[in-house]
Amino acid sequence: MVQLWRFWAKCRSSITGHWFHKPRLTNTMSIQLQAAQKGQMLVLAGTSHPELAQLVASKLGIRLGEITIYHKQNRETQVEIKESVRGKDVYIIQTGTKDTNNDIMELMIIAYACRTSAANSIIGVIPYLPYSKQSKMRKRGCIVGKLVATMLGKAGFSHVITMDLHQKEIQGFFSFPVDNLRASAFLIDYIQTSLPDYRNAVIVARNPNSVKRATSYAERLRLGIAVIHGEERMAECEEDDGRTSPPLQDNTQVKDAFGLELLPQVAAKEKPPFNVVGDVGGRIAIIVDDMIDDVVAFVKVAEILKDRGAYKVLVVATHGILSSDAPRLIEDSSIDEVVVTNTIPHEVQKMQCHKIKTVDISVLLCEAIRRIHNNESMSYLFRNVGLDD
Repeated sequence: MVQLWRFWAKCRSSITGHWFHKPRLTNTMSIQLQAAQKGQMLVLAGTSHPELAQLVASKLGIRLGEITIYHKQNRETQVEIKESVRGKDVYIIQTGTKDTNNDIMELMIIAYACRTSAANSIIGVIPYLPYSKQSKMRKRGCIVGKLVATMLGKAGFSHVITMDLHQKEIQGFFSFPVDNLRASAFLIDYIQTSLPDYRNAVIVARNPNSVKRATSYAERLRLGIAVIHGEERMAECEEDDGRTSPPLQDNTQVKDAFGLELLPQVAAKEKPPFNVVGDVGGRIAIIVDDMIDDVVAFVKVAEILKDRGAYKVLVVATHGILSSDAPRLIEDSSIDEVVVTNTIPHEVQKMQCHKIKTVDISVLLCEAIRRIHNNESMSYLFRNVGLDD
């Protein structure tokens, strides 16, 4: 009886130890547990920029996931993923092009297909975020950037990687993390390696709204800046935000019931003629911006700079949308070179204009994907990048 009692007590202590004393995890066990919880990486590509997706996949050392995307006769988009995404971390590479609405709808359908197939997480790699220019209220319109952010969240995205948003405040529209990468390091490296006499250059802000970006480039290149100020109509001006809608008739005064004037009369704003603030004579003028779409304003600025003595004019931008007849206008203009990254496909435009040069930024997207997948810090990708860039 005593031996039976001792045997039962020994078993009880052993069982109690296993139930109530949780074993302590070592660092190695913790890393292994995190790796087990982390899903396998799968990269899918939309139809907007398959070349960029292939570059990113090759640098990651993986293959692109098999997916079929086609459009029906009524222009509906249909997506079929050819392999399992269950429990995987899916990265969808899709950028904005001239076919913006189709790109956005295709991106959301792919994400929703992954969500309903039990993917572990869905990360959107969107180098150029469509509708990022519509981030402010204009007259009786709406803030479309907020709508796009909400739609991406509803589609199933848990993270977005983008590049050089038109307004950095757009990140606040999203309810999940957004990594806004910067292409300035690649563009600065191109200037330093492709222009032997870049020390004789000056960074030009196309309008006063671009001064912060121009200053960031100039400080890292150790160059001076110049600013174009004048009669060019800018997208950010007061005339577009509804203050003049509906317009008041001349000599019209708004008065209350006692005949007292309520609204003061404000004189219309008149812009001076084009003027260059800064010295560009005998120098290389480098115009920097976040995107180049309608090139008419850039062509006018290039003519002004050439008249002021600049012997070479470059336009440097992250996103080369180059809509309409932009290649022809650039070819016939005073612009010597247009440098853009491959966030947006522009091979057709390059065939029409030999002045367009491309800088590859796929390695930056590749490193961002790798760091997010391995739960590493993203701050390394923002070294020496100013807040104004």
